[in-house]
Amino acid sequence: MVEGSMTQGAGQEPVVRTATLRDFRVPPYAQTPVPPQAQGVAPSSVPHPGNAVVGDGQPEGYTPTERDLPVIRRGDTVQVQTVAEPRPASDDGRGPLFVVGDVHGYLDELLAALGEQGLIDADGNWAAGNARLWFLGDFTDRGPDGIGVIDLVMRLSAEAAAAGGYCKALMGNHELLLIGAKRFADTPVNSGAGTATFQAAWLLNGGQKNDMERLQDVHLQWMSRLDAVVEEDGHLLMHSDTTAYLDYGSTIEDVNDTITAILTRNDADECWDLFRKLTKRFAFRDEGGSQAVRELLTTYGGQRVVHGHSPIPYLLGEVGTEEGEDGAGPVINGPHVYADGLAIAMDGGVTMAGKLLVVQLPLHD
Repeated sequence: MVEGSMTQGAGQEPVVRTATLRDFRVPPYAQTPVPPQAQGVAPSSVPHPGNAVVGDGQPEGYTPTERDLPVIRRGDTVQVQTVAEPRPASDDGRGPLFVVGDVHGYLDELLAALGEQGLIDADGNWAAGNARLWFLGDFTDRGPDGIGVIDLVMRLSAEAAAAGGYCKALMGNHELLLIGAKRFADTPVNSGAGTATFQAAWLLNGGQKNDMERLQDVHLQWMSRLDAVVEEDGHLLMHSDTTAYLDYGSTIEDVNDTITAILTRNDADECWDLFRKLTKRFAFRDEGGSQAVRELLTTYGGQRVVHGHSPIPYLLGEVGTEEGEDGAGPVINGPHVYADGLAIAMDGGVTMAGKLLVVQLPLHD
């Protein structure tokens, strides 16, 4: 997810944060700054790090998440308080269904959230039997241990399968960004607003040197094969709150096959266009939002869209202070249901001192 509203200090060296299990209150950008000079841009021109772009102006398709954009107020939406105790399995014998919002390298917070739902034990091993777990994408960037998050998800996938359940993941725009930074580095791409590169975009959007140094072929292969859209129990799961998925096929299978083929062809401009489109956001809020959701549901199936990408604090118009001087982050109680009840937002804004959400579906308003 490309998000947030905090700027990074100029001339500072990156500092790796030592996260605690429940530490959601310290603004992470103050701890893992990316020096603008290292990115080839002047400090005064560094845009909002959650949706940074390269060059003068914004390439077509980028949607910034600045505070002055229109937001849906609390009176128009509802946050659903989640419960810690898993409900019984479905009538057809399948285990309960869980989803995880954007993690962005916050491994300790992820372990804590999975443990609270009984999905892993105290040693971090799968403990949920035949439960079904879906990650909605964006495993790396901004937080201290993105590769550790990927390693955990890969391991849990094997352990869950052995126990009769499964742990699976969707493609987020930050997976595309990391793949592009590794494959194409400083190769110029057609951004629509001058010259851009995946490497520069990755750095501007919270790319962590530690993740790049530890990135291996097995991680790249795993990310490049992730599906973009799935349907589970009437829930259409996807990373981004955008209708851009419609550009890649009229069925879920077509979308996933098309995106996999694009990554296989390994063309920098084509991969950039895919990244750009899946960085779009806010298609389901404001006027016409519910109709956008219905278009996706009509095309791909399901009764509700469940997505990450756009942080709930922005959809609600509640964000923490940029410097965190008040010592508090946004209050996130659970997923955000909106667009006439047809959309569920799952990004609790862990990167802005919010909350990393792991919840069981279906939600009952």
